[in-house]
Amino acid sequence: MKKTMNILMLSATFPYPPTRGGTSVRTFHLLKYLKEQGHKVSLATLRTYRFVSDEEVAALEEWVEELAVFPCMPDPDQTSGKLGQVKRLATFAISGEPPSVRTSRSEKMQAWVDEKIASGQFDVITCEHCVNEAYVPEDIQKYIPTAVVNIHSSVYGTCAHQLAAGMAEKPMRDRINLPLLKRYEHRYCQKFSHLVVTTAEDQQQIAEISGKDSIHVIPNGVDLAAFAPRSQDPGGHKLVFIGAMDNLPNIDAVTYFAKDVFPLVRQKYPDATLSLVGSRPTSAVKALADLPNVVVTGRVPEMTPYLHEATVCVVPMRTGYGIKNKTLEAMAAGIPVVASDRGLEGLDVDGDATPTRALRAKTPSDYVEAIGRLFESSDLRQTLSKNGRELIEQRYTWAIAGSQYEKVLMQEAV
Repeated sequence: MKKTMNILMLSATFPYPPTRGGTSVRTFHLLKYLKEQGHKVSLATLRTYRFVSDEEVAALEEWVEELAVFPCMPDPDQTSGKLGQVKRLATFAISGEPPSVRTSRSEKMQAWVDEKIASGQFDVITCEHCVNEAYVPEDIQKYIPTAVVNIHSSVYGTCAHQLAAGMAEKPMRDRINLPLLKRYEHRYCQKFSHLVVTTAEDQQQIAEISGKDSIHVIPNGVDLAAFAPRSQDPGGHKLVFIGAMDNLPNIDAVTYFAKDVFPLVRQKYPDATLSLVGSRPTSAVKALADLPNVVVTGRVPEMTPYLHEATVCVVPMRTGYGIKNKTLEAMAAGIPVVASDRGLEGLDVDGDATPTRALRAKTPSDYVEAIGRLFESSDLRQTLSKNGRELIEQRYTWAIAGSQYEKVLMQEAV
């Protein structure tokens, strides 16, 4: 008989409902799987979104043995202007803790976590995103034998890629931060018995930085019921992008596509439309609605109807490591995908021995050519729709990801 575990799970991101972004989606579905397998999970989390309701807290309580929700506290170093920048950099250099980690800290949550660790009642502790590592002491394995950090992707690798590609938001700051991020990532990885990432590329990066070999690749998944395949091909010339619109890689992607690619698409297909669907659009994203035939929806109840109504889903990511939920969800919904290498990271979608599951694009002309092929051919759309859905069903469900995660957690807990 399989042993049930007592799991202490830390998630600075409030993971319900699982529609607010990649971290909340991954955390909730792994939590849900563990609950369904009979494990007891005690979850500590923050009200990371100002619109987290009491009803959502109550709904999340149904999935855990114990839920502790703490208010977000302002970072004391969030002074604006150059003085604030210098102060944050100095704090990072001295403490070894990046600003993104400091803004995820709560003294009340830390006290609760310390008490739970000292209780001796847990077999496993998990950090659902690397920012949560700050709550875990260096000697954690004296108290809890299995300590897992679900990294998602390398912060050092992401920063290095953005600098190399010329897409850093603040290049000077990031060049200074880069060696500090590498030092930070190496240090925190040493605390944990197991590291989890989403792609083989992430695995290689983290292995080089951490020097550890207990690194497990567990891709994201899709809720197959929520992203059911569409019943019919709508045809037409409708493009869609889905994702949280306050996420920097998403902001870069939609800005690039709307300004550099979509006008070229409209030269060939004047009636083409582009819908940018996702919550919390920044002012830069909202401004894209001023472009011809571009719609910015803001938060919507469900992504699936917008996917089903689109002819093609575009995923023009230029930065951001890890497997992309938006790509998986579009393929699950049966929508043909045109994406960059970043948008298709970790996915086996093309090649001589691989059925074509998505079309790849690197330049504006690549996107125009691939989108045009799909606009013109219902047969090609049907091929990608069928092959994409089959790939998700075979490899990228939350049941598959949850089972893999459970095995990692149980390695030393049995």
